[in-house]
Amino acid sequence: MERLWGLLQGAKRLSPGPSQTIYKHVEGTHQGQLQEEEEDGEEAAEPPAHLCPMELRGPEPRGSRPGRQNLGLWAAAGRRATPYLVLMALLIFTGAFLLGYVAFRGSCQACGDDVLVVSEDVNYETSLDAHQGTLYWSDLQAMFLRHLGEGSLEGSIRQTSLRQRMAGSAGMAALAQDVRAALLRQKLDHVWTDTHYVGLQFPDRAHPNTLHWVDAAGEPGEELPLEDPDVYCPYSATGNATGELVYAHYGRPEDLQRLRTQGVEPAGRLLLVRLGLISFAQKVASAQDFGAQGVLIYPDPADFSQDPHKPGLSSHRAVYGHVHLGTGDPYTPGFPSFNQTQFPPVQSSGLPSIPAQPISADVASLLLRKLEGPVTPQEWQGRLPGSPYRLGPGPGLHLGVNNHRVSTPINNIFGCIEGRSEPDHYVVIGAQRDAWGPGTAKSAVGTAILLELVRTFSSMVSNGFRPRRSLLFISWDGGDFGSVGSTEWLEGYLSLLHLKAVVYVSLDNAVLGDDKFHAKTSPLLISLIENILKQVDSPNQSGQTLYEQVAFNNHSWDAEVIQPLPMDSSAYSFTAFAGVPAVEFSFVEDGQAYPFLHTKEDTYDNLHKMLQGRLPAVAQAVAQLTGQLLIRLSHDHLLPLDFGRYGDVVLRHISSLNEFSGDLKARGLTLQWVYSARGDYIRAAEKLRKEIYSSEESDERLMRMYNVRIMRVEFYFLSQYVSPADSPFRHIFLGHGDHTLGALLDHVRLLRSSGSKALGTASSGVAPVLAFQESRFRRQLALLTWTLQGAANALSGDVWNIDNNF
Repeated sequence: MERLWGLLQGAKRLSPGPSQTIYKHVEGTHQGQLQEEEEDGEEAAEPPAHLCPMELRGPEPRGSRPGRQNLGLWAAAGRRATPYLVLMALLIFTGAFLLGYVAFRGSCQACGDDVLVVSEDVNYETSLDAHQGTLYWSDLQAMFLRHLGEGSLEGSIRQTSLRQRMAGSAGMAALAQDVRAALLRQKLDHVWTDTHYVGLQFPDRAHPNTLHWVDAAGEPGEELPLEDPDVYCPYSATGNATGELVYAHYGRPEDLQRLRTQGVEPAGRLLLVRLGLISFAQKVASAQDFGAQGVLIYPDPADFSQDPHKPGLSSHRAVYGHVHLGTGDPYTPGFPSFNQTQFPPVQSSGLPSIPAQPISADVASLLLRKLEGPVTPQEWQGRLPGSPYRLGPGPGLHLGVNNHRVSTPINNIFGCIEGRSEPDHYVVIGAQRDAWGPGTAKSAVGTAILLELVRTFSSMVSNGFRPRRSLLFISWDGGDFGSVGSTEWLEGYLSLLHLKAVVYVSLDNAVLGDDKFHAKTSPLLISLIENILKQVDSPNQSGQTLYEQVAFNNHSWDAEVIQPLPMDSSAYSFTAFAGVPAVEFSFVEDGQAYPFLHTKEDTYDNLHKMLQGRLPAVAQAVAQLTGQLLIRLSHDHLLPLDFGRYGDVVLRHISSLNEFSGDLKARGLTLQWVYSARGDYIRAAEKLRKEIYSSEESDERLMRMYNVRIMRVEFYFLSQYVSPADSPFRHIFLGHGDHTLGALLDHVRLLRSSGSKALGTASSGVAPVLAFQESRFRRQLALLTWTLQGAANALSGDVWNIDNNF
């Protein structure tokens, strides 16, 4: 470039003052063509004399012969400059292309089949600290991992598990103060506490629960030992139940129906059921629907690992579990339990009307030995020593449950980092703080990870990070009684949370093993989870990412990892009740459950031994996964929620209904309405995807408008045609009630079933019916169809943009 500048300066010195352009005829074979005359000053050959096309000539000095020497210098400079000019043009073009490509990749979050597109070159933010410059995704990822590595998860887990923290206890009050103080020490914008006054059920120490054999006269006789009077089922019906004993496997509706087919009637009997597969509440609800008098729940060794190198549950230990088929305070359903709140005189419909009691494997073995009747099916056999596993019935039993209700204050603790662009949109992360017993796996791990994430993000804020959306960290109370703290908070702020909460991430039950990884989640988060899994190292497979670990033996990674949200998760209420997409991560054992959950043996040492010393590494992996998920959700310009996924969910359910289309057609009924509504949803999702694809990410107003539509997709699937007081879980795919797709499917199955009394309870939580009812089917179809159609309309945007063929 210096050489080019020197040539241009030299030509300038030799050029004349006033300049003029001279056109000259030159000859050539192409008549009429303009040609520039070039000379280098050393040759002065005259052109041919005949006429030729005109030539553009440079200026000549006055009073002299044409200045061929000066013109030659100009021409030579031009010839030498040409390669440099071309090179400069190429450099400029290449730079502009790369800048445009990077900007396009960052803004194209709706390209392809999924909404999610990740680029490590995306400009996430301009740092508040001027010397640090621009932060990209890779910068934020490295910053997060660096600050997370500075903490001590292991020590925090151990210390929390040593604290006595039953909801309502003095130990829990002390821990709540310590957690609040820990949040106040960090760089948070807001820290506060919400107190609720809830009805919790506790055992009566003066009148403990009892179990007796019944003598020939029908009176209670010899007492059976219940080793630990502290183990009970919160929200069990109180009182006495007497009846013959029947073994009912896991107590699922299909198990009880099979009992009937084997000639053993569960009605009027006490049921002995195994722990596992479904919740305590579902077991008791199914037993109640089949007319049972009471339920005894025990842990069978067959459901836990038999590895001699891993610890096992003591045979004299019973397992704690609440039996409210719902979440929150069952004595104030639908209303927040703030102090002085006036409640209507109603109770949750999920409270059972029959008593339930946990028993140990030792007591269960005594009961099984007394059973008569047919031998159980092979798959119903357990591993209790000396027990023949017969269906029954057996001798009579008398169960007495004397639990009592206590009004108890519980405290939820909050910490918030405000977003810089969308502070009114919250990414919520929470962990249960209370526990019955040591609760290491149940809540100590989650609480420790929560506090470490608070510390890590606080450090990131001190180093220039500021999320676009607010991060809301919450420590819940009352979780062991059915997500009471989280549900009461949702009930108290429901009118605004569905407008402001983007996603909820639960840290409960995060580490129950290390063989497999599960994500219980809304479909909206599946694509984002897949991407994050590819960026987190496996805690037990060196050199592999978590994604490579879960996809190693199964190319359909989501079939291996993704599960629906269970009712006993705090994340469930966020989605099924409030319409906020939610996720709960869990590392679990391969094929066998963690045996110590909800027992007094859920200690740090047992969990650490169960994982063969890998507890800190697995907890760290959960923290890394969760933290990177939070960064994406709180800081992407466009929310990385895959709103098109629900089209696949509807299609999957419709395929289950298709097998009954002939039966419906014979009755003059059709499912065409559902098909049309699904088609409208798919078209609305594709239209929104194309709008996002063609938009500018720099347009903040447009991005916010898209984000509002995307973050409310989950809320659109809450049925607007049923009362929240009567059906609090209004979600048509995940909820419970006659409005759900599961209830419709259960009802349609009655077209081919007879006497399947409890089919309606299996997946939908509705009262069972004896036969198909056309009027009920039409109502169910209308509720489902118009909720799905409403979701399609809402996703379309403004009313003038709605174009459906319904």
